[in-house]
Amino acid sequence: MSNSTVDASKRTWLIASGCAGAVGAGFVAVPFVSSFEPSERAKAAGAPVEVDISALRPGEKMTVEWRGKPVWILRRTPEQVAALPKNDGQLADPKSDRTAYPTPDYAKNEGRSIKPEYFVAVGICSHLGCSPTDRLQSGPQPSLPDDWQGGFLCPCHGSTFDLAGRVYKNKPAPDNLEVPPHMYLSDTRLVIGEDKKA
Repeated sequence: MSNSTVDASKRTWLIASGCAGAVGAGFVAVPFVSSFEPSERAKAAGAPVEVDISALRPGEKMTVEWRGKPVWILRRTPEQVAALPKNDGQLADPKSDRTAYPTPDYAKNEGRSIKPEYFVAVGICSHLGCSPTDRLQSGPQPSLPDDWQGGFLCPCHGSTFDLAGRVYKNKPAPDNLEVPPHMYLSDTRLVIGEDKKA
């Protein structure tokens, strides 16, 4: 009987020690595993940012941060994509030929995008660095022309951009909105800050 009492107490001690060790290993593993994620400092310096766009519905926009800047991801409706060519005659740089900053080759098209429905741009006006506001709906609105096709309005000095981030003529902003390097990992995952697969 005394041997079974000793065995039971040893077993209890071993189980308790094992549980404490497992908990301790968990506390050590969490910071170790999370150290593989880019730090906030690394993200600010330009580390790529992966974004889940699965919940973005047509006509909606989301904003993420990359290099300390707001990056817009707009999912355009088929009607919005179809309306883009109507703006060309009113735009200062419809083909993104200006070189204030490089426009990736895959964004030198009517929609300035890889996939026509998705538009990715740095949400900073090329005039003085303000952040334009959404004016995504078409039609007459305050501070906008009656034939407005949808886009963005910079409230600081009145620059306007279409739904591909192209600036209208005779506005203070000298250039289109910047298109950052980006690529799709899948239909629902987007990486901003990188456009080549390693």
